Amino acid sequence: MAVVLNFPQPHLLRSISSNRRMSRRPISIIRASSEPSPISSAASTASSSSNTGTKESQKLEASFTAPPGFKPPEPKRFAVRPDKAWDVIGASIGLLFRLGTGVFVSGYSASFVTEDQIPPNQYSLEVFGRKVKESSKFGPRPEMSIEIYDFESCPFCRKVREIVAVLDLDVLFYPCPKSGPTFRPKVTQMGGKQQFPYMVDPNTGVAMYESDDIIKYLVEKYGDGQVPLMLSLGILTTLTAGLAMIGRIGKGSSYTPSRLPPKPLEIWAYEVSPFCKVVREVLVELELPHIYRSCARGSPKRQILYNKTGHFQVPYLEDPNTGVQMFESAEIVEYLRATYAVQ
Repeated sequence: MAVVLNFPQPHLLRSISSNRRMSRRPISIIRASSEPSPISSAASTASSSSNTGTKESQKLEASFTAPPGFKPPEPKRFAVRPDKAWDVIGASIGLLFRLGTGVFVSGYSASFVTEDQIPPNQYSLEVFGRKVKESSKFGPRPEMSIEIYDFESCPFCRKVREIVAVLDLDVLFYPCPKSGPTFRPKVTQMGGKQQFPYMVDPNTGVAMYESDDIIKYLVEKYGDGQVPLMLSLGILTTLTAGLAMIGRIGKGSSYTPSRLPPKPLEIWAYEVSPFCKVVREVLVELELPHIYRSCARGSPKRQILYNKTGHFQVPYLEDPNTGVQMFESAEIVEYLRATYAVQ
């Protein structure tokens, strides 16, 4: 399977000053093409307060390094570190309540074939000695990453993340934990109210609140126009999305003081993976912008990651601020806290 995906260069993050509820109202579509990026506008505020803004930004970028003695761990498939077992179990509950929504990409199909029918350099799942040949169907691909402002422990936000997985979209997430000083206020500036999720599509200039409207927009623009069943049941969808988070109540919802890096981190993951879930919770708590390379079953990005690393496993973190690239959720969490949390 030969796939070419264009990953656009994300916004550069610059230094910002240290002075850095959810209502349901009728949706309004906002044309956002003239809206400055949240990072650049924050950076402008910081730069105007000092004649040495550029030097400070360079210093900030240079100050991010991996923790002393850090060495990325070797990947271990399906291994759970004993001290993190309950975290993984709690994060797995959502899979049951949501009946696997987001496990498979749009148009997913699979068949069992013999080993010789799969090229040796092609990623594939092996079950009982037979290979699984997978395929999928997608709509148009966006040139630039969709931007979403959200946080964990929000059922409306989870619904949107599930459709992101189904549509196999790359998303630039701006985390908005409670008391977060940077991106929550920016949503109010851009859209007029502090409500989540909030989506900006830089490809069309459209911005909007309301999870159901965002889902409908995304499937019409980048899918086949059909909303998956488990995302089209109204209050039942929202109820089960809320119950899905019962094992991780409060995680990924409140701000932990942190340093904002110059560039967004990149995480290869997908919504229903419990290992990915615990990592994204920390990304949100630390208010770290991150490009989310969604790769549910059937995603061609699984092959891309396989080509990059010689292995497929998620989550996989790439940090352009330190040069660190690593597997293993427990160690990624520790790395993020050691590198970005204010000690």
